Amino acid sequence: MSGLGPSGVAAVKWSALSTAARFGLQLVAQVVLARTLGPEVFGIFAIGLVVLTFANFFSGFGFSWSLLQRETLRDEDIRFAWTWQLIAGAITMLAVYLMAPVLAGYFREPRAQFVIEWLSLACLLSAAAAPATFLLQRDLNFRAAGLIQVGSYAAGYVAVGVPLAIFGWGATALVAAWLVQTAVMLVASYALKPHAVRPLFWYADAASAIGTGRAVFLTNIVNWMLNNLDRVLIGRLLNAHALGLYNMAYNLATMPNALLLGALQPAFLAAGARLQNELERLGRAYFQMLATILVLVLPAFVLLALVSTDLVRVLYGPKWSDAAWVLSLLFLSMPAYVIWGISTPVLWNTGRKYHESMLQLPVLVIGGLAFYLFAGQGLQAAAGVAALLLVLRALVIGTAAIVALKLNWTALLPHAGRGLALSSLCAAGVMAGQQGVARFDLPLLSLAAGSLMGMSLPAALVLARPQLLGEQTTAMVKRFFPGLNERKACAAGPTPKTAAVPIPETLGEQRL
Repeated sequence: MSGLGPSGVAAVKWSALSTAARFGLQLVAQVVLARTLGPEVFGIFAIGLVVLTFANFFSGFGFSWSLLQRETLRDEDIRFAWTWQLIAGAITMLAVYLMAPVLAGYFREPRAQFVIEWLSLACLLSAAAAPATFLLQRDLNFRAAGLIQVGSYAAGYVAVGVPLAIFGWGATALVAAWLVQTAVMLVASYALKPHAVRPLFWYADAASAIGTGRAVFLTNIVNWMLNNLDRVLIGRLLNAHALGLYNMAYNLATMPNALLLGALQPAFLAAGARLQNELERLGRAYFQMLATILVLVLPAFVLLALVSTDLVRVLYGPKWSDAAWVLSLLFLSMPAYVIWGISTPVLWNTGRKYHESMLQLPVLVIGGLAFYLFAGQGLQAAAGVAALLLVLRALVIGTAAIVALKLNWTALLPHAGRGLALSSLCAAGVMAGQQGVARFDLPLLSLAAGSLMGMSLPAALVLARPQLLGEQTTAMVKRFFPGLNERKACAAGPTPKTAAVPIPETLGEQRL
């Protein structure tokens, strides 16, 4: 991340810290809610969320994204974005509310109608909060943005959702939690970043803002289809119980993923926007992140995939056991999801704002056919298609980002080799730990033994030979943990001048 300078790194650190706090809250709240409500209630709520996430693309239309992408910002830009966000949000809210019976009928789940009706209100709330949220990101004020995320989640799910679920409110508890979270985000965002709210329907740069919004809208539609084809077809072809199991597995698999992308993507997009004319620095930062994902993130998800059965049994109980195999498959595909997530800002920051949507259209067609053919065969088949689709998206968008930054993809092969080697050690450790306590048939003991052994073997090797991480990953670790022992951090030594690395390892301390 050295290519982003100290301010960019500070933004990522605050973003990571807040995302980690939200991750902890989310895990605790979701476990309590899942144990209390069960798969079927979660499936009904998941139907409402599928509709809401699609509707939010219309309510937002990407107007506020133009605030993040502009090199200079004027009061008129903010007023224009705010005005049309509210208009689009209000229209979308009304449309979703009126279409709720039809949408519930499509999923053959009448109980989802009231969920969709109430969640339509979130379209307006999210649209109204967008300008202040993006202005905070533009300022790289991820400390404030992170506190808002953590506080709003605590208010919605911990203070409202969990108590209502315990007192038997069913899906209403989840709906209330979502609406409270969204409302708190709106109030807190505006309080910390107040902006002009006087309506402005048109101005000189309106066409440019609409152009950015159109690109964001098209990209989000394609991404929504790729991210939700599985849920739409599972909900349609199977039932709410199956959708609840799948949605829980997907949410749990993406929690650590959200920890990474929630920290990296907004900061990389905001700081990278300031490096649009400095592709070399942007390329160095991107390459270093890719290397770190391959070396450190891949083994971590391999470990999580192998302990999935014990994890589900410990956290969620026996009624969720059918989700374990699905969770394992999804965990294995999560490194690809992270690569896709950090590659998309590269396309936006190199003037390729339409490339993400256009390049993924063939992937969408392939995914649609695969889900249609296999989703009806059960959760495991649907999870397999979803995992392969994530890998394909990462290959397509990652390759486009590498080409845009004029990097050499073969330079990633040594880092991939390191990651596979550490993943093999993780797998051996997990299986040894689980086998050692198998006779006791205690999920918590198996989870602890497998996780401990899975982490211990690669950790011992890295401590003994830290140069095995490679200079790129070591530099990233040093960047975010400067207090580490300097001798260990530098054990890899300098890269020879003739090494086949497409970018320099350090960039100095140039500020944004």
